[in-house]
Amino acid sequence: MKIEKIVPYKKIGDFARAHKALGRSIVFTNGCFDILHAGHVTYLEEASQYADILIIGLNSDVSVKLIKGESRPIICQEQRLKVLAGLGCVDHVTLFDEPDPARLIEKIVPDVLVKGADWPEEAIVGSKTVKKAGGRVERVDIVPDISTTKIIDKIRHIYGKNN
Repeated sequence: MKIEKIVPYKKIGDFARAHKALGRSIVFTNGCFDILHAGHVTYLEEASQYADILIIGLNSDVSVKLIKGESRPIICQEQRLKVLAGLGCVDHVTLFDEPDPARLIEKIVPDVLVKGADWPEEAIVGSKTVKKAGGRVERVDIVPDISTTKIIDKIRHIYGKNN
């Protein structure tokens, strides 16, 4: 299998099956990862410790707008893909257009599904799919006092809303 970090949505299931055929376990997480910050990196490094291969489902620009509104994302999907793929703890990243990763999780069927501890387990999309297949859900503590929204608010405060 050719090692590709940025994998098209239509191929990610094949990549997951190939890893599993080689005996590798898969951890999956997802998010917008707009304006990547230390909290994101800490979260992804911890998530990567739960299995052999970390796959990230990245919300596309269309998906981010659905979730966060017309002013987001700040960073376009091509750049967010490249930045995530550049992290050593990330094995694969793929884009998805839906507001949630349910269909993507069904394609990958990870051994471990990771979300932030700010999500109650029963609200984590894909948790039933993963558990039904014999996997588990892990909730990772969020780094306090850092978020993309807080970074954007700080920039607006410093430079003014109209600049």
